[in-house]
Amino acid sequence: MSDAWSRVPGQERAIAQLRSAVAEPVHAYLFLGPPGSGKEAAARVFGGELLAASTTDPDEARRHRELAAGDQHPDIAVVRREGASIRVEQASEIVRLASLKPIEGNRKVLVLDEFHLVADATAGKLLKTIEEPPGGTIFLVLADDLPDELVTIASRCVHVDFPALTAAAVAEVLEAEGLAPDAAAQVAEAAHGDLDRARLLASDERVALRLAAWGAIPARLDGTGSMVAEIVAERRADIDDASGPLQAQQEQEVAALTERIERYGQRGSGARVLDERHKRQLRRLRTDELRMGLAELAHAYRAVVVGDPAAPAGVSVDDAAAGLDRIWLAIDALVRNPTEELLLQALLLDLPSPRR
Repeated sequence: MSDAWSRVPGQERAIAQLRSAVAEPVHAYLFLGPPGSGKEAAARVFGGELLAASTTDPDEARRHRELAAGDQHPDIAVVRREGASIRVEQASEIVRLASLKPIEGNRKVLVLDEFHLVADATAGKLLKTIEEPPGGTIFLVLADDLPDELVTIASRCVHVDFPALTAAAVAEVLEAEGLAPDAAAQVAEAAHGDLDRARLLASDERVALRLAAWGAIPARLDGTGSMVAEIVAERRADIDDASGPLQAQQEQEVAALTERIERYGQRGSGARVLDERHKRQLRRLRTDELRMGLAELAHAYRAVVVGDPAAPAGVSVDDAAAGLDRIWLAIDALVRNPTEELLLQALLLDLPSPRR
């Protein structure tokens, strides 16, 4: 077995379960865990290992793993949502893909990403195919949680749990990758168990400044719309700037894709798939930045509640508690993709301030 599983740190139990499944896999697996827990990386590795196991040629096995790691293997199809949810039209495409024979071996892997966003009608259309796929087809269903619409399909899959990584586990990985302990601890805390997010923040020299700016908001609020507008404009500009490290990472992935195409030849719509993934990553970055900033804002009001000497002066405990409730409501609203500007304006106009 290769060391490809090193790409999935902190999930030893899941890795052990998947390692033992490679030789005799079942028809469907449900990878269940929050973003950044490692389930996406595990799907790439597991898919590559499933296909590598079909050959005794070490070079061919290595090729299977490399193509799988880059979402480039012709026998691994990754299906991602095209809108707010996985639609019935996409279900029809999944059924069609499942019916196709493998191109290079006797196995084919279908990865269904973000399947917690599946619509009820879509789940019903896919149930029979996932329950009894054509021979050689293996489904990897990835979901952040288990909504009612997914329960029946989940009952037809082997469950592989990917719990959220602790801040300590994330910090340990970052330190092993060369980040100083203090910086690793701060980034791990800000990433809330999302290792992908933590790695991105670790390459961002301005993350500490952005966190400080969010924490300073309560002292700046004075009850006026003009101040709120000023703060919102500043924080949205920060979010724009925060995309720099991600864009640099994406440029490296494009270069790696180009190298693989030159080495192995063009594989399907790899460039289009990568471009779509990059657009989703940029959209998610904005949401993650907002969630991180709002959590830091919540820390400022929590400091009042617990009596921290560094808390903003002039805010009562009752007002701080009410402000915390309002911030958590805003964080919960992020799953509905609200307009950034309107969300922040409404929140800041409603928060307590020493000068209000």
